[in-house]
Amino acid sequence: MNKLINRRNFIKTTTASGVGLSLAANPSFLYNKEKSQKALKAGIIGLDTSHSVAFTKLLNDPNAENDIAGVKVVAAYPQGSKDIESSVSRIPGYTQEIQEYGVEIVNSIDALLDKVDVIFLETNDGRRHLEQATAVFKAQKPVFIDKPIAASLTDTIAIFNAAKAANVPMFSASSLRYAENAQAIRNGNKIGKVLGADAYSPAHLEETHPDLYWYGVHGVELLYTVMGTGCQQVARTQTENMDVVIGKWSDGRIGTFRGMRSGKLGYGGTAFGEEDISPIGPYGGYRPLLVKIVEFFHNGKPPVEAEETIEIFAFMEAADESKRQGGKEISLESVMKKAITASEG
Repeated sequence: MNKLINRRNFIKTTTASGVGLSLAANPSFLYNKEKSQKALKAGIIGLDTSHSVAFTKLLNDPNAENDIAGVKVVAAYPQGSKDIESSVSRIPGYTQEIQEYGVEIVNSIDALLDKVDVIFLETNDGRRHLEQATAVFKAQKPVFIDKPIAASLTDTIAIFNAAKAANVPMFSASSLRYAENAQAIRNGNKIGKVLGADAYSPAHLEETHPDLYWYGVHGVELLYTVMGTGCQQVARTQTENMDVVIGKWSDGRIGTFRGMRSGKLGYGGTAFGEEDISPIGPYGGYRPLLVKIVEFFHNGKPPVEAEETIEIFAFMEAADESKRQGGKEISLESVMKKAITASEG
């Protein structure tokens, strides 16, 4: 088994090209091929987000197309957030709505795990994800963890370590990642090599989470989709209604994220390439992400590398530290070292 993420391995694998992580593909992560051929029963943890109902509606449609067929939501555990009122208040309504698609409601995660093959961890509150995901890993169930993967960089690292230790496949992603133009740019089919990018999204704040983790994460993931990993340092400027984070990549490229809390809100951006300039959006909805999740559940191969997800959260943590220090440039390496040390404690 490959080593887990720890301080020694992080320092050893950090290079001038950016934040280095020892998370190479582990053959034991590959899903059982025989199991992947059958229809999979899916369970949902957390009915405090519209994603739970939206995913179920698509998957349980009797006329679902082949790219999302073969996975059906059969059970759900409603309790997600406990003290975030905007999330808690949604649970009764979404619980009632999801039952219309033939989903059984259970009273514990353990009861859910006994009934299903794969898990959607949809709890809105990232603070609960480590505990909930650990139970899923113990049961050896592949899992998709919705955004934010955690409410701290320390927990983000701990979740990946726990998954790796249990040899359970998992990944986390925003649906923004699979916007058609974003994928075409990432794959080199739109503007050639990406030289820089500006991305934007809403960035509403929630006092229980670091600033950008709660909602800005979607726009930051869009930025990373086209830029890839390798950011070394960030600087952040914030006003009441706006955040701007400037990231410097190891190869000299610059990427920016603009988070908005007033006026016309939306998702998108612009990518600058060797051959052209292109919009990153428009946003394509939930379905493209769901296609990737279904594919992952059948083959056990995460479509997003752990290193990239962790760097996204290191980017946002460094942005928070920059805010605390009045806009000073902060290295991702510095926040990673602190988080790794904390995760080992």
